[in-house]
Amino acid sequence: MKLLQSYVKGTWEKPTDEGSPIYDAVSGEEVARISSFGIDMAAALDYGRKVGGPGLAELTFHQRAALLKALGSFLKEHREELYQLSYRSGATLGDSKFDIDGGIGVLSSYASKARRELDNETVYVEGPVEQLGKSGQFVGQHILTSLRGVAVQINAFNFPVWGPLEKFAPAFLAGVPSLIKPASQTAYLTARLVELLVSSDLLPEGSLQLICGSVGDLFEHLTDQDMVSFTGSASTAHKLSSHPVVVSRAVRFNAEADSLNCSILGPDGKAGSVVLELFVKQLVTEMTVKAGQKCTAIRRAFVPESLVEAVTEAVCERLAGIVVGNPSDPEVNMGALASQGQRDEVRGRFAELAQAGHLVFGDLYKVEVVGADPQRGAFISPLLMVCDDSSRAEPHEVEVFGPASTIIPYRDVKDVVALAARGQGSLAGSVVSADTSFCTEVVLGLAPWHGRILVLDPADARESTGHGSPLPALVHGGPGRAGGGEELGGMRSVLHHMQRSAVQGSPVVLGQITKRWVPGAERITGGIHPFRKPLSELRVGDSVIGGPRTITLSDIEHFAEFTGDTFYAHMDEEAARANPLFGGRVAHGYLVLSFSAGLFVQPEPGPVLANYGLENLRFLSPVYPGDEITVTLTCKQIKPREDVDYGEVRWDVEVTNQAGSPVASYDVLTLVAKQWPLQPS
Repeated sequence: MKLLQSYVKGTWEKPTDEGSPIYDAVSGEEVARISSFGIDMAAALDYGRKVGGPGLAELTFHQRAALLKALGSFLKEHREELYQLSYRSGATLGDSKFDIDGGIGVLSSYASKARRELDNETVYVEGPVEQLGKSGQFVGQHILTSLRGVAVQINAFNFPVWGPLEKFAPAFLAGVPSLIKPASQTAYLTARLVELLVSSDLLPEGSLQLICGSVGDLFEHLTDQDMVSFTGSASTAHKLSSHPVVVSRAVRFNAEADSLNCSILGPDGKAGSVVLELFVKQLVTEMTVKAGQKCTAIRRAFVPESLVEAVTEAVCERLAGIVVGNPSDPEVNMGALASQGQRDEVRGRFAELAQAGHLVFGDLYKVEVVGADPQRGAFISPLLMVCDDSSRAEPHEVEVFGPASTIIPYRDVKDVVALAARGQGSLAGSVVSADTSFCTEVVLGLAPWHGRILVLDPADARESTGHGSPLPALVHGGPGRAGGGEELGGMRSVLHHMQRSAVQGSPVVLGQITKRWVPGAERITGGIHPFRKPLSELRVGDSVIGGPRTITLSDIEHFAEFTGDTFYAHMDEEAARANPLFGGRVAHGYLVLSFSAGLFVQPEPGPVLANYGLENLRFLSPVYPGDEITVTLTCKQIKPREDVDYGEVRWDVEVTNQAGSPVASYDVLTLVAKQWPLQPS
């Protein structure tokens, strides 16, 4: 059998012992052996810090994003191989696509978000500049920089591809190298994933390492610049997070643990309704995908007391159509658990749970299996229980990590919210109802105990990704028993791998650090108009002053007639005078905006290719007939793009009146050619 190797310090290393066996979940045959004995954990961490970190630090956010996108495309070409290997974990093809395609999708999603939401830089600038002194020469700005350590990522057995990739993607974007430690039961699949990633030749050296086997003394060598992301049981999370080194060095620790997730059927889910059909379909899907081995699966199905019988009948009818067996058989729609040890644990936990209710579908020890030996494989029947006493502790404290769920009756909104809260913190919950008032009340009641809540109704059902589907753009995690951490969540998870620092200084210094013009810093005026400069010549701080231009009453009336905006403040002197904000007729804000553009825009063809938006627009003071406006345009930020011949430029615009008082301010966003004239492609 294959002895799994670890990938550390840029090479594949074999353990120095024979390792422990990993068994095929379907056939019971030995798939591989696993051990980390002899692997130098301290050296692996040191290599990540000294080689992986500096290599990633040289790349911008956009360059890292491009590599993530390329890695996703590369893995797509090898999906079939990963599917075949995934069968050995007990996963059906549908389960495997959920895991493998989902993981690849995370890479692509983060690549796209980074291009849209991050600058093509290595430092993240957060929030507005804070003026700390009266004159504006002492200011503050929050920036985030990459931590100089290693992101240690400990993953669960149920998602051997998606799990590592959803941790790796944000760490990589943040410029932090990853050290992946998969769960032993399915480590052979993660090891092959890493082999593929390494063989792509896309990864900077040291940016990804793999430990197959136990963590050994890894935690002894963590520093304050390292971090740990853990997925697994709450008890293991507690043990690791309380490690003396983690505590004494304040190592960042993110946990995603097991939880008793719930789904709540609204009172409108009566027999024969679309709402009931949605609830039942979702529940059975969550029970049987990955054989229920999902940290987000529905363990508690809350149902109005009057609908328990109808729901139970409908769920049992649908479960009767589930075919258990060899996941490579196209007729099979639920495979095996990850191991026989996992099956035994499910049996034991369900026996505890059953003290609070009665089994209405399935058998703990008997199951009809297609295409495999039920004695050698880790097969078990879907198990549905109806709770006889919802006040008992078991339904809200005992988690069966397999194809099992409990129907629990509730009286009203207050009752179901209180019952859901007894789970002591969950990753995901869902409400299935078309009653928006009911949904609103339940969602707001559930929110303090849940990291994510899906509201499923006939309107969103066709597009919904389902109760248990974490999405890269949204937080995946939950409070309390669920671990108290957050994974995914778009840029939130990227910034988790970075250090936030408040920098205080003069506008000139802050501008140099952030590569942005800061109000109060010098403007560069004179010479060529900034709009005549291509990106290669434009500099932050380049500025031009336009005006003044007098705003006349005829301008205001013409603008009103031309646009149809005849709001009384512009057209009715008496009514405008009665307005406490104006005291007389005033110019339209958009007239001021339009005239301002006319004072700085260059009409001839040039490097500015397009204006694609305005941001932070504020009208600060009224402009009256006879007032003069002057515009100051300043290059605030230059954002070159990697793969096109133009970049983005953000311009600061300040509009003042004849007294020098600001009347409007905003940012103009333009696309500017890198070279001018344009070079033929």
